[in-house]
Amino acid sequence: MSQPFLQMRNIRKRFGAVEALKGVTLEAHAGEALALIGANGAGKSTLMNVLGGVYAPDEGDILLGGQTARLHSPLEAERSGIAFVHQEMAMLPTMSVADNLFISHFPTQMGRIKRTEVLDACRAALQRLGCTFDPRVRVGDLSPGDQQMVEIARAIMTDPKIIIFDEPTSSLTSREKQRLFDVIGALKRAGTVIIYISHFLDEAFALCERAVVLRNGETVGGGMMGDLTYARVVELMIGAQNASADREQQTRQPGAVALQVEGLRREGVLRDLRFSLHKGEVVGLWGLLGSGRSELLRSLVGLDPIDGGMLRIAVNGELRALPPGEARRWMGIVTENRRDDGLLLPMPVKTNMSIANLPELIGRIYPFVDGRREASVSQTYVERLKIKIADLRQPVRTLSGGNQQKVIVGRWLQKAPLVYLMDEPTRGLDVGAKAEIRAIISELAEAGAALLVVSSDIDEIMSISDRYLVLNRGRLVAEFPRGASKNELMAAAAGVGT
Repeated sequence: MSQPFLQMRNIRKRFGAVEALKGVTLEAHAGEALALIGANGAGKSTLMNVLGGVYAPDEGDILLGGQTARLHSPLEAERSGIAFVHQEMAMLPTMSVADNLFISHFPTQMGRIKRTEVLDACRAALQRLGCTFDPRVRVGDLSPGDQQMVEIARAIMTDPKIIIFDEPTSSLTSREKQRLFDVIGALKRAGTVIIYISHFLDEAFALCERAVVLRNGETVGGGMMGDLTYARVVELMIGAQNASADREQQTRQPGAVALQVEGLRREGVLRDLRFSLHKGEVVGLWGLLGSGRSELLRSLVGLDPIDGGMLRIAVNGELRALPPGEARRWMGIVTENRRDDGLLLPMPVKTNMSIANLPELIGRIYPFVDGRREASVSQTYVERLKIKIADLRQPVRTLSGGNQQKVIVGRWLQKAPLVYLMDEPTRGLDVGAKAEIRAIISELAEAGAALLVVSSDIDEIMSISDRYLVLNRGRLVAEFPRGASKNELMAAAAGVGT
């Protein structure tokens, strides 16, 4: 085989007391897709941030085409032919699609932006991805899937030699995924190096020729995809002793009604929704993209407005009628977008974990939070959830996606609400972290909490739920007990027979 175009040799990176990369070596050839696989916190994103010029390595070398590269900033990486499609979208939401695509390299003439050239180039890049929206529209007005396509369009516009895709399909529909896969195929045929990071192993096996697996900042295996199996990759990711850590769902008997929803509606979004959640059960909320799943959860806690409806929530054993804005005192919500809606990114871990439980942490000298108690309680849940941090004062933005999600879950475990609303609680997590979150969901139900869980993974919904509610265009179209088939859920969600 020819000499690798990309070589990363003995890359080391430390953040305080945490050694994120421990001498990682990686090679990739022109025209191939390399799957970079590992559990949350394994070092994948850190390694790619080194390649993308975001972080400088403490030790090690990067070679591009046999020449040593010094990448001291993202702009230098871009000039060296490296493009990065980030997992968490780095868009400017108040600016147009065109402005986002050309933000670092506007074509100018006599000091003025050549606007026609910008728009023509944007339309060509978007058309390549099958996108039909106007490049003059604000990014913030697009759906999450379309925003992800803008991020991808920005990466391919400069015809880079290396493109890093970090969980690129997490916000895409099946049609958008297929368009992306077609584009990746074309890029490989043109000789581009593709580095593909994904927790969806089927995507890695379908798209990539080789794999490198990281665990705890070290390379633990890999090879040609044809020589690997799903079971072997999972074993490498989380260790042989944890490869079968996922729990089987236990049959549970639901208790009394915890939450009753009566006639919840919002014009064009939610249509007269009526259902109940019981103590000690997990209810899976299933529906296709645009069915109103996230909107329902957000409306229940007053994050989104409603036109009508009432909630009855069990307070001291009695159902009390309350509007959503007041009922949220007894609820906790894990939102779909943890970075925008769930976390205070610059703030430390302990602040993010305690923020929902501040009344219980007030010291004797009101109104100040008892710092020692706050730290003690937060540390309890850090240990319970096995959150990887250097210190409780560490900014939550520096954690991996899986550990950020655990911080949010730990926040609500502190609060111990009657009802948990979880919107895509395992999105972007590796198989080990997913198993841990699913185990927590089961433990909460067994302890008597009521849970309403949204997931785009039908296998996950079916494995964790005691029963299923199905939405179609904002309307509750079906309810199934545990044991229903995938075909029944899919048919109801697609409107077949409704």
